[in-house]
Order: sequence, then C-alpha cells, then structure tokens
Amino acid sequence: MKTLIRGAALLVLAPLCWGAVSPQEAARLGAELTPLGGEKAANADGSIPAWSGGLRSAAEAGFPNYHSGEHHPDPYAADKPLFTISNANLSQYAGKLTEGHKALFKTYADYKMIVYPSHRSAAAPERVYEATKRNATTARLVPDGNGVTGAIGGIPFPLPQSGLEVFWNHLLRYRGVAAARQVGQVPVTATGGYTVVQLKEEFFFPFYVPGATEQSIDNILVYFMQETTAPARLAGEVLLVHETLNQSKEPRRAWIYNPGQRRVRRAPNVAFDNPGTNSDNQRTDDQFDMYNGSPERYNWKLVGKQELYVPYNSYQLQSEKVKYANLLTKNHINQDYARYELHRVWVVDATLKPGVSHIYRRRTLYVDEDSWQILAVDCYDARGQLYRVQEGHVINYYDLPTLWTDLELVMDLSNGRYLALGLQNEEPRSYDYSIKRTAADYQPSVLERRGVR
Repeated sequence: MKTLIRGAALLVLAPLCWGAVSPQEAARLGAELTPLGGEKAANADGSIPAWSGGLRSAAEAGFPNYHSGEHHPDPYAADKPLFTISNANLSQYAGKLTEGHKALFKTYADYKMIVYPSHRSAAAPERVYEATKRNATTARLVPDGNGVTGAIGGIPFPLPQSGLEVFWNHLLRYRGVAAARQVGQVPVTATGGYTVVQLKEEFFFPFYVPGATEQSIDNILVYFMQETTAPARLAGEVLLVHETLNQSKEPRRAWIYNPGQRRVRRAPNVAFDNPGTNSDNQRTDDQFDMYNGSPERYNWKLVGKQELYVPYNSYQLQSEKVKYANLLTKNHINQDYARYELHRVWVVDATLKPGVSHIYRRRTLYVDEDSWQILAVDCYDARGQLYRVQEGHVINYYDLPTLWTDLELVMDLSNGRYLALGLQNEEPRSYDYSIKRTAADYQPSVLERRGVR
C-alpha cells in the first residue's frame, strides 16, 4: 500500500492531544491542497483528475431549475463505462480493490463492479472552507480522543496526523444545517425476499449554523429524529438522538417513543453494537451513516492513502426510474445500477481495545479525501475473519452543495443477506435541505406529539 504520510511510524505513538497545525501548514489549504485537505493535483497517470472545485450549484451541474427535495438528475449520465471488473479479470484490478470488495467477488460468482471515469464532484460552501482553515490551527482532540475542541463550522483536522482525527473529520463533515428525508430500509433475505421499512428522518447540525460558536451549540453536534411509518406493525415508533461533540464530557442522549405504550423512554442502549432500528439485526447502531458515535472502544491507526475503486457519483441509485424490485436482487444489489470510480482514500484501521466488547473486532475504513465521507468499511468478527462489508454510495447534493450517501449497504458474507438503507427511488422526495429547524424541535417532549398513530 502506498502511503503519503510523513513520519508514519510516529503516528502510531502520537499523543491523542495532537491536532492543531501551524499557520504555515494551514496555508497549504486552497493552494496545493483542496480547501478541505485533499490533494488538488491529479494522480500520476491522470486517471484521477485534478480537483477543480467540484459541483458547486445545481446550475453548475446542468440543472438550473432543480428544487431541493426533488430526486437529483445525473450530471454524468452521458459517461460510458471504462471497464467491468468480474471474477474473470479480478487479478488485473485486485491492487485497487478493498479487502471487502475482493471478498464479495470470492463469495458471489456473479458479482461485478462497473468502473466509470472519475469525477471529483465533492464541494462545500465557501464559509465551510474558511472555517476549515481556521480550525486547522485551533482544533484538538480532547485528552482521551473521545471528543473535539477548538473547532466549529468546518472540518476540524484537514491535515490529519492520526486515524482518530480522520474519524472525527467524518463525524464532523458538512451535510448542511438541516435536512429531511423519507427513505426505505430493506433487510434482504438470502433468497432475495424483503419487506420495505419506511422511515421519515430529520437532521439538524448546530455545528454548522452560521455564526455558531463552540459555546452556543451546548456540546451538541447533531440532533437526529427517525420515525417509522411502515409497515403497519412497526409504524409509530420514533427515535430521538442528541449526539455530543465532546463525549467524554457528556455521552450521547437518546429517547424512544413506543406507540403501544404511548410513552417516551430513555434509550441508553442506542449505541455501539446494539441492533439498528428495524434492521432485522443486519446492522449495528454505530453503522448508521457508515459509522457514527463514540470511537472509545477502538484503537485507531492511520495506515495511509491509497488509490481504490470506490462507489462514487451513484445517481442511478437514487433515480425514480429504478424500481426496488429491479434493484434489490439476491445476495447484493443489481450491480448494473452501481457506479465505481478511482479515487484517493484515507485508510484507517480500528482495532477493538482489550477488555471491551463489540461484534466487530476490527474495522477498516476507507475515507474520501475530498469530503471526509466514509465510502467503504471492512468489518471483521471476533475470529479476525471478514464478516460484513459496507458501501456508501454517494452523490453531490448540488443544491447545497455537499457529498453524502444516497444508499448505504451492509452485506453479510456469512449468510448471503444484506441491508439497504437510504433508498429513495420509490419515495416521493429526496433530501430536502430547505427546512428550518432549531434545537427546540428536537426535545423529548416533541416525541409524543410526533408519535401519535
């Protein structure tokens, strides 16, 4: 694996309080580096192009009449595939595949990856770039690494010096100020059967409210509310989460409204490897949004950077023209609709600490250099065997703009099942970033009003 890290041997031993860099180092942002810390230049053979700003608006994407909440038309629809990776030619491309993807080829004879030209579409508002440059000289991990201080409104560690800093960049990446979506979550059986669980979800990120300060956000990174609306036997359950910025000071707070009891209860178990909401045990709570919550149960190692074929610009997977019946096939989604591109990613290994428990003994994260979005995760079981493979299929939501998932997959290599989360194809609306919210909209007292069936 090619690494682009200076003093990599020292990083493993680096104290957790590392973080802030010098003004001279921060000056690289927006120069030879992108404003969020990626390498601006193309790779050696040009198969990864130089970053030229990404898609900064719907008009720039070619859709000036687009309105937030509509499904996002594909700005790269005219692209033709470069090649298709299959078991027949796997050895030719194995050096640019994650271990998880290689395991999928080994497990499923029909698995394939269609590779398209690479587009570095990731972008963010200018105020996020400005805040990121400020954060670079002030942001630090708290002493045990279970929180961040000295950052607001942008990426905290655009020049990361540890795996834990890369992880926090993912948690604190820009996804707008508030967003609403109606999505499907589908646990698919080994024989290809499924029932769609429909969810209404809202996110409010005080960390990115214009003018916010570290003091004004009251240690809250994100408010999250999730209501199950179908099928009828599950409808009415509502989950509320207050995710904290410094989890050493105060851990995550969560509540659940149970429609049968018509009561709101604290939910301290909504964390780590507790089964995710209505996922049929096909994901853990901390696999939502690829990886969320406290990093405290793992030791984190920054392995380096690598050029890999990863899911990217996956607009077909959101298209209203693609029906769930055609997409959700046996063992894995219909790969004719998936898009892979060559990108540079940060590789981070998380290894379970002695004396703590989790169903995943080790996780390898592959993190986009242009957005800090996790694109893939390899999850290993207690024996050290590859157990589950996660993919984060992303698009640029150019109405903001931001790069975020439009479909997450958790594929179980042990039983042929998989979970598809974030399905929007047959839902009436996509992400709506035009909603206005405040902290008052996400208090426990709101749950009873939201949860009446």
